[in-house]
Amino acid sequence: MKLNQIKDNKGARQSRVRVGRGIGSGLGKTAGRGQKGAKSRSGVSIAGFEGGQMPLHMRLPKRGFNNIFARDYAEVNVGAVQKAIDAGKIDIKGVLDHDALKTAGLARGGKDGVRLLGKGELKAKLAFKIAGVSKGAREAVEKAGGSIELIERKNPAELAAAKKGKVREKRLADRAAAKA
Repeated sequence: MKLNQIKDNKGARQSRVRVGRGIGSGLGKTAGRGQKGAKSRSGVSIAGFEGGQMPLHMRLPKRGFNNIFARDYAEVNVGAVQKAIDAGKIDIKGVLDHDALKTAGLARGGKDGVRLLGKGELKAKLAFKIAGVSKGAREAVEKAGGSIELIERKNPAELAAAKKGKVREKRLADRAAAKA
């Protein structure tokens, strides 16, 4: 086989349907849109439109709010950790952090880290390096002879404020350098 003989499998690349290109194409004239009405015309978005009646999603009352500062933790119970140790998924010699719990299949998601919860029983002596821990989980780990190191998380508002100050200082420095 040579480079000029390489090609896709049959049916791997399909050309798009070109509508409105004559009656012989099968999709000419109205281009598959039927006749008249809002759906046949361009620039019309009618998702949720109820013929002028107030749409259902606008009639229903609003409830609650979304906290933009809420932390997203992967929650792991000490019982699940013990189960993974018994199954041989976790090495008890090293420090258990987010990556170790993720590879064991215990921590899913959690962009702000792992929070350890106290449901279940822990027998093994473990060292954790995590973002959060409940009172019951801390007692269970210390009772088994383990330790917990908490990772310090910075407030997003403080990080943004610090970044804003640095950007402004850099801009002023650039301006001063340009004048000199």
